[in-house]
Amino acid sequence: MEKPLNKQELVAAVADDADLPKAKAGEVVDAVFSAIEKALSKKQEVRLVGFGTFVTATRKAAKGRNPRTGEEIDIPASTSVRFKPGKNLKEAVS
Repeated sequence: MEKPLNKQELVAAVADDADLPKAKAGEVVDAVFSAIEKALSKKQEVRLVGFGTFVTATRKAAKGRNPRTGEEIDIPASTSVRFKPGKNLKEAVS
């Protein structure tokens, strides 16, 4: 298994693919991440046809148990981000 791709390596790959300087590619990558983050913070779905969809999901508050003590605890409601891969991405990784 290969090591995970970090942000610097992603920026370098974008720079090579788009024939951009690394600094400009870094700005582009940051802008894409920022746009996705802003949309999700407004509960807006981000659909990238062929790649996938980012959506927010709300989890209801629940009761849980501390596994060490068995004590019942309250788990607060929360919002998480989910990613559903698109058909092309599924096929590419299969």
